[in-house]
Amino acid sequence: MEIKKFLIGDKWRSSDNIAEVINPYNGEIVCKVYNAQKSDFEDAIVSSQQAFEQTKKLSRFKRSEVLKNIYTLLEKRKNEFAEAIQNEAGKPVTYAKAEVDRAIITFKLASEDVLRFGGEVIPMDISASTAGYTSLTSRFPIGVIAGISPFNFPLNLAVHKVAPSIATGNTMILKPPPQAPSAALLLAEVALEAGIIPGTLNVLPSLPDQADCLVTDERIKMLTFTGSAKVGWDMKARCGKKKVCLELGGNAAAIVHKDANLDFAIPRLAIGGYSYAGQVCISVQRILVDRQIYDTFSEKFVDYVKNKVKMGNPADNDTVVGPLINDTAAIRTEAWLKIAQDRGARILTGGKRNGRMFEPTVVDLVKPEMEINCQEVFAPITVLVPYDSFEEAISIANDSTYGLQAGVFTNDLKNIFYANNNLEVGGVIINDYPTFRVDNMPYGGIKDSGFGREGLKYAMEDMTELKIMVINLNN
Repeated sequence: MEIKKFLIGDKWRSSDNIAEVINPYNGEIVCKVYNAQKSDFEDAIVSSQQAFEQTKKLSRFKRSEVLKNIYTLLEKRKNEFAEAIQNEAGKPVTYAKAEVDRAIITFKLASEDVLRFGGEVIPMDISASTAGYTSLTSRFPIGVIAGISPFNFPLNLAVHKVAPSIATGNTMILKPPPQAPSAALLLAEVALEAGIIPGTLNVLPSLPDQADCLVTDERIKMLTFTGSAKVGWDMKARCGKKKVCLELGGNAAAIVHKDANLDFAIPRLAIGGYSYAGQVCISVQRILVDRQIYDTFSEKFVDYVKNKVKMGNPADNDTVVGPLINDTAAIRTEAWLKIAQDRGARILTGGKRNGRMFEPTVVDLVKPEMEINCQEVFAPITVLVPYDSFEEAISIANDSTYGLQAGVFTNDLKNIFYANNNLEVGGVIINDYPTFRVDNMPYGGIKDSGFGREGLKYAMEDMTELKIMVINLNN
């Protein structure tokens, strides 16, 4: 079996450390990868610094051209990327293909946004003493950026770091997830072929201790991380003066009010809660239902989950729920569900584990402190919670250490604005699930869900420094 090398500059490297990548569905070895060592990261930092001396001078036209080349090449290799995502991350093929399509869109957005991303003219003559003055602002790239991406979207969440970095003239060292590194390595191939300056993108799979310099080294000017809250906040505490963007976890709530269209809401909530076995940061976890319609909703939702949400082989086009990423995740999910049962929670459907496969599960009679309610379950489990007033629903949704996104199903305009004004989240999705994301929107959370925003223009702002030039026109 060929062992995949990592990229520094325009050279593909090997090391003494080789990792096996396992297909979570069947346990087979998908590929082997060379893990980068500390000395490799030192070389990558130097490579990125040297490349930055050139990338920071590139015209917007040239950056846009490279980004266009990347998405054109991605289009040609769509199936190769989707197959890697399916085999390594266990993502059902339909969703794997959709992820590649989203990555293409993300690069397209970057190629367009770079052409209009700039500053503004600010009037200075706002008092008698500043008559004759004007000013303009500009944005400048900051240097070497470290990107750490997760297994659940091994391509598109890497692209949400790489594309704005290229668009703003920065350079990036990308550490892909150990469970699914191939998509990022394929992206490195594509980027080189697309004409990036060597060192613009260095991709180094590695063990965490070998890559710690991405957090602590002062030559790196920004850390952009997507992953768990525990790891993310620890990184922030150790990263020094560098900029930080954290896209962390969530236990998203969806509110279903009494005027909601259940025929629409139920299928959407089922897809939002169970697609890719719930391994999405904005997966539907808590469903808060107006008590007046609770029994009707519960019966219909459970019936839909039982009969419409297919669990099985990720290679099948109609599979919704594939495997959890590893045994640890599956065992933890089973344990949390058992604890909830022992404390009085009731399983309405599902609840059984077979290896890494976990049935789509609906639970009610939960208590706020149960792990399946208050923690990020990251598995195919949803909990149903009744409420008596819309204000109570908002309060229940906010009773969480997380605050990424929330969904609200209602046609009451007053409630819509009340939700937007009072939900403690980064995104409020009206009449759809909280799992909704389009790649140009600002995406991120508050509380333990992190801070900073992705979405091309917003990430580009984080990856640049704002400078103002004031001009005295009186001379």
